[in-house]
Amino acid sequence: MDILKSIEHEQMKNKIPELKIGNTVRVHVRVKEGNRERIQVFEGIIIKKQGGGVNATFTVRKISYGVGVEKTFLVHSPRIEKVEVVRVGKARRAKLYYLRDRVGKAAKTKEQVGARIETKEITVKEDVVPVESAPEEAPAVETTEVVKEEVVDTVTETPVEEVKEAPEVEKDSSAKEDVKAEKSTEKEDKKAE
Repeated sequence: MDILKSIEHEQMKNKIPELKIGNTVRVHVRVKEGNRERIQVFEGIIIKKQGGGVNATFTVRKISYGVGVEKTFLVHSPRIEKVEVVRVGKARRAKLYYLRDRVGKAAKTKEQVGARIETKEITVKEDVVPVESAPEEAPAVETTEVVKEEVVDTVTETPVEEVKEAPEVEKDSSAKEDVKAEKSTEKEDKKAE
């Protein structure tokens, strides 16, 4: 099974265009006629995407001279030069088969207001850069000396002083005695009057 996956991985493109259903796209396809090769452009609305991996496809529909034409393209095909987004369409379904029954302006998707027309690409697999072999280095010199490493602790402990709460208790009790003494002097002053 790994052999099949490795073969499929080799056939996949590094970057594929971001395809959304409902977008109007221009697909540039390489066509071979005899000895010459040229690029043919097919412009239409993406009505469906299906499959995955190497077998992923997308179908583009256009109306040519009053006749609906649909072409299905392989996403990873070497014949596809590039895919340009012409118009960003608004679709609420995964497959737009209902466009087949429509004629004229009704056969188009609504344009998404404020959408930027960008041809984004999704990276499927990373480019493998061949590693150049390093120039041959001089052979290592053998040493017989043994190097000893010393480990030194840098953490030192510092003693922590304890806080005593006993003096605070004494202050509180002496403050209570002062308050009692003042109250008794006030009572005596009132009796004297």
